[in-house]
Amino acid sequence: MAKKLVTDEISIENAHLMFRNFEGKEGKFNPAGKRNFCVRLDDPNIVKKLETDGWNVRYLKARNEGDEDVPYLSVTVSYNPNARPPKIIQISSHGQTPLDESMVNSLDWAEIVNADLVISPYNWEVQGKHGVKAYLKALYVTIAEDKFADKYASMASAQTPSPAGAYDEDVPF
Repeated sequence: MAKKLVTDEISIENAHLMFRNFEGKEGKFNPAGKRNFCVRLDDPNIVKKLETDGWNVRYLKARNEGDEDVPYLSVTVSYNPNARPPKIIQISSHGQTPLDESMVNSLDWAEIVNADLVISPYNWEVQGKHGVKAYLKALYVTIAEDKFADKYASMASAQTPSPAGAYDEDVPF
């Protein structure tokens, strides 16, 4: 039987992100430089379809007896120079801030209020085995703000002169 190529993207609104590693920090379950996170799958119909299509759906063991295991999908955040980078937008009451590769690690510790995302499939085959790997295409993250966010919002966008260039005109020699 020929394997089915998966081409449909997955869109998840109000997603629950788990095990965030946007920095790509080395750990027990992660080699250095591999940026990723997991997204909880709450709809049993979607879980069944993803498993049927060959996505690598995993299950987090229930903490309490009588609870069900929690299905989730590991999502790779790739900044491969040969591919389009993911579109990651941080949203606050002060607008939208695109996060590039150098800034995306801030999401590892951010208090996320809401996350909407689009996941692209990558069909793979190695030594006769095949499946579908999840890659982040787009992520819109609304973050919680502290009570001083409004007070200092205007300062964040102001240009701060560098120490070397700040005194160029004042130097007498």
